[in-house]
Amino acid sequence: MVELDFDKGGGLLPAIAQDAETGEVLMLAYMNRAAWENTIKTGVATYYSRSRDKLWVKGETSGHTQQVRELRFDCDADTILLKVVQLGGAACHKGYKSCFYRKVENNEAVITDEPIFDPDEVYKK
Repeated sequence: MVELDFDKGGGLLPAIAQDAETGEVLMLAYMNRAAWENTIKTGVATYYSRSRDKLWVKGETSGHTQQVRELRFDCDADTILLKVVQLGGAACHKGYKSCFYRKVENNEAVITDEPIFDPDEVYKK
């Protein structure tokens, strides 16, 4: 059985989601032990929402779930890497494929991608 060091960081470990085919980094979230165990059990990425203080299955509202193809962890057992198939095409709650849709050029933020969906429509804010 894999033993991760959930004692670091107050019980939350950083979890990086990466596209299983392209290697593109899609997002960074956090997992507690329950999120880790649910991810292993279901094969669908489950994270811990710090802002909502609860577990959330990625895509439970948008339908843009992450099917886990491979789980890895680092040498200190305190960072998780998920290689996923991003269903629906967008990992970012702002509607982009990746949360890393901006880059810095000349100390300015430049949007590098087009949104896949309108978050106001999906989340009915």
